[in-house]
Amino acid sequence: MPDPAGEKHQLAGFDAKERGFTRPVEFLRTSSGYQAAMRYESTRIVTSEAPSPAEALQQLILLLQQQGYTQLRSQQSYRDGIYLGSQELWVDYPDHPAAPEVGILGLLKKWFGRSAD
Repeated sequence: MPDPAGEKHQLAGFDAKERGFTRPVEFLRTSSGYQAAMRYESTRIVTSEAPSPAEALQQLILLLQQQGYTQLRSQQSYRDGIYLGSQELWVDYPDHPAAPEVGILGLLKKWFGRSAD
């Protein structure tokens, strides 16, 4: 069973439905590393094990981006169990560019100069 690692971050951005959110991210210490865990609505998202909390956070960011989350940024709020408040700077994670549309619909949108909706 994982133990809390004493480090927490706030994660903010937009979900796949373009709704803004801010949620705490906890880091769990496992037998061979760390996992990042976040609850959003009725879903609990937990990453696979990573060697450090920073790498677990990167896994969480990538996982969320693959699910359509955008404009993600994080701020460390606890370090070694000590509350940091807003002392730490926010770290922004650039969105991955959308894949170009293919097929007839993609060609028609390109022809008529419309962007994907």
